[in-house]
Amino acid sequence: MRRFTEMDETTLARYRDALIAALDALDAEDRLGTDGQKTVTLDQQSVGRLSRMDALQGQAMARATAARRDAQRSRIAAAFARMEDGEYGYCTECGEEIAKGRLDLDPAVPTCISCATGG
Repeated sequence: MRRFTEMDETTLARYRDALIAALDALDAEDRLGTDGQKTVTLDQQSVGRLSRMDALQGQAMARATAARRDAQRSRIAAAFARMEDGEYGYCTECGEEIAKGRLDLDPAVPTCISCATGG
């Protein structure tokens, strides 16, 4: 089992806290986004309301945003699993250490910059 040589427990705890905060933010977004995913109805009596087409487009956007949040949750869960396995901070493609700055920007990132850019 590998350990990230330069990452101490304090740094690992900071990344863990950032991942937990990201999950909390996703949950808050979910609570706000549920209205946009409801069934669209057209109120023929209202003047100046969004057309059904606009409402359907808004619904589709809300669903796509929910799917993005689900994908982000999966990335965060995978990061927690890598922490448990002692693999956190290593690229899932090549096995090299992921730069600290890259992890600072996105603690759930699974790959080093070289693998992420195909280089």
